[in-house]
Amino acid sequence: MPAPVPHPTARTARRTAAPARIAAVATGAALIASALLVTPAVAAPPRAVDPFDPDFGPNVTIYSPDTPVAEIRAELDALHAQQVDAEMGTTRQAVYFLPGEYGSAADPLQVKVGYYTEIAGLGASPEDVTVHGAVEVYNRCLADGGTSNCLALVNFWRTIANLSIDIQTPDRGCRSGADFWAVSQAVSMRRLDVSGGNLSLMDYCTAGPQYASGGFIADSRLPSVINGSQQQWLIRNSEVAGWSNAVWNQVFSGVEGAPDDAAFPNPPYTTIDETPLSREKPYLYVDDAGRYNVRVPAAQQDSRGISWTDGETAGRSIPITDFYIATPSDSVKDINNALARGQHLILTPGVYDIDRTIQVKRANTVVLGLGHATLTAVNGAVPLEVKDAEGIVVAGVTIDAGTELSPVLLRVGNAHGGKKLDQANPITLSDVYFRVGGPHIGKTTTALEINADDVLIDHTWVWRGDHGVEGFDPSNGVNGDTERWNTNTGTVGVIVNGDDVTATGLFVEHFQTYNTLWNGENGRVILYQNELPYDPPTQADWTQPDGTLGYPGYKVADDVTTHRLDGAGVYVFNQNNPSIITANGFEVPETPGVQLHHIMTVNLSAGTVQHVVNGVGGQADNTNTGTPQFVVDYPAP
Repeated sequence: MPAPVPHPTARTARRTAAPARIAAVATGAALIASALLVTPAVAAPPRAVDPFDPDFGPNVTIYSPDTPVAEIRAELDALHAQQVDAEMGTTRQAVYFLPGEYGSAADPLQVKVGYYTEIAGLGASPEDVTVHGAVEVYNRCLADGGTSNCLALVNFWRTIANLSIDIQTPDRGCRSGADFWAVSQAVSMRRLDVSGGNLSLMDYCTAGPQYASGGFIADSRLPSVINGSQQQWLIRNSEVAGWSNAVWNQVFSGVEGAPDDAAFPNPPYTTIDETPLSREKPYLYVDDAGRYNVRVPAAQQDSRGISWTDGETAGRSIPITDFYIATPSDSVKDINNALARGQHLILTPGVYDIDRTIQVKRANTVVLGLGHATLTAVNGAVPLEVKDAEGIVVAGVTIDAGTELSPVLLRVGNAHGGKKLDQANPITLSDVYFRVGGPHIGKTTTALEINADDVLIDHTWVWRGDHGVEGFDPSNGVNGDTERWNTNTGTVGVIVNGDDVTATGLFVEHFQTYNTLWNGENGRVILYQNELPYDPPTQADWTQPDGTLGYPGYKVADDVTTHRLDGAGVYVFNQNNPSIITANGFEVPETPGVQLHHIMTVNLSAGTVQHVVNGVGGQADNTNTGTPQFVVDYPAP
């Protein structure tokens, strides 16, 4: 992997001291000293954390309203220039704004967000931090870095959260009045309050709209949204003034103002009145005394709308002093010792080489990654395991397969069968992403394995890379995609063995057998997006042992009696061998308790899927490229 490039402008927070803050510092220091006296030592003593100025390392930048807008603009423009083409790079960055206002109508703050960058406010409410301007992602121009081959299909790995955007985009051609968020997988917008214009999920200025490939919004109050060229999208527990356009599958769950879906598939909207189970992602904030905390929202059942409209989001606050703030130089042993002491864990931005398993065992432990912190497996290790304990939350973490085969990248629950947990306090994974290949060769048998019951997956992208810089040698006479099939290996994307597992926003792509295999009872999935692997060399490489042609993109085990899937697509692009056939996009047991609602397959110009589900639905092939084959309900009512 290339060496990390430090952000030249990263620095600690700027803020104005006040007598109350000085007194609070003394109090906080006394509390820390007291905690050190009573905490039982497992190995080294806990690392002291300043509650008013925690050390998040060199890759976290914190701004205050006193920072000149010109300075913020210059620094963030430089960061964007560094990250805009760093798709396979190793730099990770988080940029935070203390409560206050930034920019103005006369001097707006325009922020462009590149790869592996998190932009977030540090208020208790999104209304505490306001950016007058825009926070945007444009099409990425690949050919010459200028104006050719501009698209959003690979605009991955970026985050915006917990702030208000008063859209101020002075006349700059066709962008006036809109905030552009032209992204694809592994991106999230959470806890936003957007006003003053439209939110556009495509860049319609740079070389035309171009396709984008999916994203996720939660807990946000939004103006009219221009969906445009987005192929699939999930918006959950939010408010929208309006929504226009759709390509394939657009899903709304617990959204005030969501469009009606009675005319499905024209347009292809799927609207669910209430989200059956949700929990918002934990977030950093600074309280009125200047202390840093992490807010951990409570789980909600049958919920609708935003969590912060009537005050603080329901849940609990954990002082920053209860966290072990890790850096990539920390050993797994030190991290595990901190977790064993009962500390929570913050992973500061960077790439962590993980040669033994990080083990999260205690109930209600929080693991929070900042700036797309990335755990890379070393020597075939399992980077992360979550035990059968209620209320554990893992959020904002990316997990990479290493060059030696790992059996699994994240295991949740005992591999030999989990125990029943409290449905009101589920283990939760929020914005947890997986990557097999891309910046280097990757190998895993399974990316995500869920054995525990009562688990909530709230937005994940589980990706076996279809492109990257893995170092394949074009001089050896082997087709690069064929070489990738044999070298960049991922057998299964997601295996769910636990019962009562819910997923809101499940994106899984390119694995070499089942992308998703669901063995547990009473599973519930709201939006599923899948691309079958691009690179099987021959039909024999893409045929099941019983002779079935190909593997479905979504498989529910034959003995499951209850399951529900709403809003799902399986896409085929067998560019390595367009003659390859897949029998079904979805395969499920034929029983009344297993129900699929608003599902489809589509051909992206290479390969064939013969049926949507269990021999039902039209064939997606080169005669109908780009035209979805829909099944409204399976089994049919």
